[in-house]
Amino acid sequence: MEPRVAEMNDLNNHELVPDYGFKHILYERRPLKDAHGKPVPDLFNAWISINNPAQYNSYTTDAVKEIILAFRRASMDRGVVAAVFTAVGDKAFCTGGNTKEYAEYYAGNPQEYRQYMRLFNDMVTGILTCDKPVINRVNGMRIGGGQEIGMACDFSIAADTARFGQAGPKHGSAPDGGATDFLPLYVGFGHAMASCVLCEPFSAHKALRLGLVNQIVPALRLNGKFIANPSVVIDRYADEFGSVVFGELKSGADADAARQVFKQAISDLSRLDEAVEAMCTKLAHTMPDCSIKTIESIRKFKLEHWQKNCESNRAWLALNMMTEANAGFRAFNDGPKDNREVDFLALRRELAHGRPWSEELIREVSPQYRTSR
Repeated sequence: MEPRVAEMNDLNNHELVPDYGFKHILYERRPLKDAHGKPVPDLFNAWISINNPAQYNSYTTDAVKEIILAFRRASMDRGVVAAVFTAVGDKAFCTGGNTKEYAEYYAGNPQEYRQYMRLFNDMVTGILTCDKPVINRVNGMRIGGGQEIGMACDFSIAADTARFGQAGPKHGSAPDGGATDFLPLYVGFGHAMASCVLCEPFSAHKALRLGLVNQIVPALRLNGKFIANPSVVIDRYADEFGSVVFGELKSGADADAARQVFKQAISDLSRLDEAVEAMCTKLAHTMPDCSIKTIESIRKFKLEHWQKNCESNRAWLALNMMTEANAGFRAFNDGPKDNREVDFLALRRELAHGRPWSEELIREVSPQYRTSR
């Protein structure tokens, strides 16, 4: 008996929620391009975009749910070659969880945050187990939880204006949504420790040098020509200790001068799109099953750490909403623009004296309450 050849309209739909209409993110089926830049019939790339540019593409609870469904859709779409994970605008890929929602709903509410973290864990796992290669198109800042979901992707291509880093210990959390699992695998123990604990951002150039991203491209035009990110030192030189510095962020007067260049330049992400499309085309010119098996084998290094830790991390992060996260997220959300951190030294002194956590303690160390007195 000859095997049955199914028509397209006879094939089963394996999506969890067929025909779901996305409201909080964008899901697009863009034509795959061949080596000459022409659309290939019947083949596509799934572009999954966080759509919250007004809040630097932080993800809300509703957006997390839709990202889970979007990666499931990309996995089950027979015509999709690769999934591109990105965001709207040119300021940020993602800056993590929505701090307004964290401060106003989840702070002091650990049982609810534990449920939210179930969704977050499923989002990260969904990226790590997607049946298609996943490319992170880094169109701007990749900070905090944004860094974590970006590292869950298989490839990263960034605008050279992007910044990378963690924020948890500065704002009352720990980067246990993937950074403590993934970052040491990408950049080594020393760089991972410094990034996760000190929360100092670094440039796309440094991310490329450390192996965190696969490629960076210019994203600014001045007088009709693309220019390198002016806020980054990209020349090699020896500092006072004789080491080579490359891709470090400028500071002081140099940073002020760079900001003036930014004001004159025009943001242009066309080269970023071209680089992402070229990566998708390269992926299309491989055997599909061999490629995804290879990707899955390499993903196991991340999955091994992630699956070992994600549940206990979820529980700890939920309980932390009663103490440091309760204070930190509220300070970031409600504090003045130039001061969104608690008074760390005052907090440490009070805790050193055995002071228990209380609403009174939070008020004493939080900028929104100190400035109102």
